[in-house]
Amino acid sequence: MYRVLEKEVLALKITRLKVDAPKVASKAEPGHFLIVRVDEKGERIPLTIADYDREEGSITIIIQEVGFSSEQICNLEVGDEFLDLVGPLGEPIKTGGYNKVVCVAGGLGAAPLYPKVKSLHKGGAEIITILGARNEELLILEGDFERLSSSLYVTTDDGSKGHKGFVTDILKQVLEEEDVDMVVAIGPMIMMKFVSQLTKEYGVKTIVSLNSLMIDGTGMCGGCRVTVGGDTKFSCVDGPAFDGHLVDYDEQLRRQNFYSKHEQEVKDHVFGGEGCRVNEG
Repeated sequence: MYRVLEKEVLALKITRLKVDAPKVASKAEPGHFLIVRVDEKGERIPLTIADYDREEGSITIIIQEVGFSSEQICNLEVGDEFLDLVGPLGEPIKTGGYNKVVCVAGGLGAAPLYPKVKSLHKGGAEIITILGARNEELLILEGDFERLSSSLYVTTDDGSKGHKGFVTDILKQVLEEEDVDMVVAIGPMIMMKFVSQLTKEYGVKTIVSLNSLMIDGTGMCGGCRVTVGGDTKFSCVDGPAFDGHLVDYDEQLRRQNFYSKHEQEVKDHVFGGEGCRVNEG
């Protein structure tokens, strides 16, 4: 069993949990993720390892409440336990050998971005961070990124904090002014698409993290398939990090829209528009 050591509410319906998992912590690297289950009736939820402490034997996860199973996790308190915690899964990213890296997060993408920023900083890279959110209340980990970054920019859709507009507005400005080795972007699919289009114009290497629908996390189900450079890959075993200039974003957006539409049809049919969530994570 995997006991909750610390709990912190970061924003509305967004919770950070530190969990006792020494074997996972001993192997965790930036880019790895977990699949967790609260109890025997719970869904299997994929979550990024947002941080890890090898000496303490702990890992940190950040989760947003969007349905029954994620609500279960957010309701856990210190001392409660997960029934299952499988990981680390996926392929880590390489963070050594860079001089200057721009790291871009949209919304909850700040959670999987943080361990990459931490590792890049440890490897000697100068970090420029751009955090985007719908509004100030939904910004998370701002202080954590500020400590690791030479420059930190904030954008919000409504202008409640920082620049009113998109992360690409600031990214374009930075690419014009700075000699950048790499951009790491994590967030909504549409955000990663436009970040990658912009960085391709400037010839800057770009890594994105794809939040494709996952079920087993081992490549068996095929639900998380993505097209990268014309080849079929699986986010759970080949990623979730990929070359942003090679991802077929339009295919991914079509698949996301299909599942979202199907989910809403189920809600409308069974609950009159309220109630269940077909898939989470």
